[in-house]
Amino acid sequence: MARFFIEVPHEEERVACARAIQTLQKTGSHFLTHADYGCLDGVHKAWIIVEVENKEIARAILPTEYRFQAKIVQLNKFSLEEIDEIVNHHS
Repeated sequence: MARFFIEVPHEEERVACARAIQTLQKTGSHFLTHADYGCLDGVHKAWIIVEVENKEIARAILPTEYRFQAKIVQLNKFSLEEIDEIVNHHS
């Protein structure tokens, strides 16, 4: 399975934060009920990391009103050997 970082922005007003959190919590999805939020630090976004088969499935986890504004990034890890090979190939 691939890992994806999902960033879900919402409006800055206090009630918008509460509604976004409420919407994500009420989905009942394990992924969404464990989201992290930056609202108290002035960053009005939720962050979620999921392990699913592809980006489309990651997007489908979100409630409809947040699907198209969310930023979804596939996460990767690299071994030191892989990085050395890339650097050596381009040197």
